[in-house]
Amino acid sequence: MGARPLRKEIKYTVIYWLVRFLMATSNMIPRSLWLSFCGMLGWIACVFATKSRRQAVTHLGMAFGKEKSPAEIRKLATGMFVMLGKNAGEILRATRVKTLEDLMKFVVVKDDHYPEDVQSSGRGLIFLPIHLGAFELMVTYVALRGFRPMVIGTPLKDEKLNELMVNYRNAHGAIPVERGKETLRLIKGLKRGGSTAVLIDQDTRVKSRFVDFFGMPAATPIGATILAMKTGAAVIPAYIYLGEDNLQHITFLPEIPLEITGDEEMDLVQNTQNFTRWIEQVLREHPTQWVWMHERWKTRPGEEIR
Repeated sequence: MGARPLRKEIKYTVIYWLVRFLMATSNMIPRSLWLSFCGMLGWIACVFATKSRRQAVTHLGMAFGKEKSPAEIRKLATGMFVMLGKNAGEILRATRVKTLEDLMKFVVVKDDHYPEDVQSSGRGLIFLPIHLGAFELMVTYVALRGFRPMVIGTPLKDEKLNELMVNYRNAHGAIPVERGKETLRLIKGLKRGGSTAVLIDQDTRVKSRFVDFFGMPAATPIGATILAMKTGAAVIPAYIYLGEDNLQHITFLPEIPLEITGDEEMDLVQNTQNFTRWIEQVLREHPTQWVWMHERWKTRPGEEIR
């Protein structure tokens, strides 16, 4: 590959050193003050990031337009930017977390017996998180609890930024796995009783099927469904959100049982629909903490990767 254009090189270098600076300074002030500051940065981003703001308003309108007024939709979009700033700031600050005790100073966990029960049974475990809130802290928590999850992800475009992310996950015991390149390793690990985390709430260039999402067909990754069907691993939904008490709340839900009819295509679609249904439910409960600028309904029928 050739060298990157100078403009992009400068852009990523500035972002890298800004992230390093914020990581270094985030623990120098009280957490509540830091989150307020980051929320203000999110509000400023809402003002100046006009394209992202328009996309957020459009997509929130698609999801909630029948239930909320245009003014309420705009208020949700502004709230999303503020919460995005706060949760991003939380993740930066959490790079100093070394132990479970450190993490539990600002995290509340509900119903973590669900993944524990699966692990004690010897079955593989597929965590099904969402790009909601400070979702990287989900990885931190399950890793510090000893689950050692294999985390599927796409490398960041910048090598230095990607290294920061990988080092952060590795520090707590998570195992980064590059999307689409280590499927056999994932299957073997799950069959041995290991765990992984698979995100399916975005429209990405991976194998997908159309399922209903807020009343509209949305191309949805089928990776979690394929892994569960091939390995018999339990699928445990999990999400995190910043509460009004200024604490991060992690919630685990009961296993979503697989529906197996023998018709593989039907099973792929139905189980992916079941997984997506709970995601929609959580987004309705915490609409300002998801990334609504993401083009969730971008792919049209016939364009999906099969």
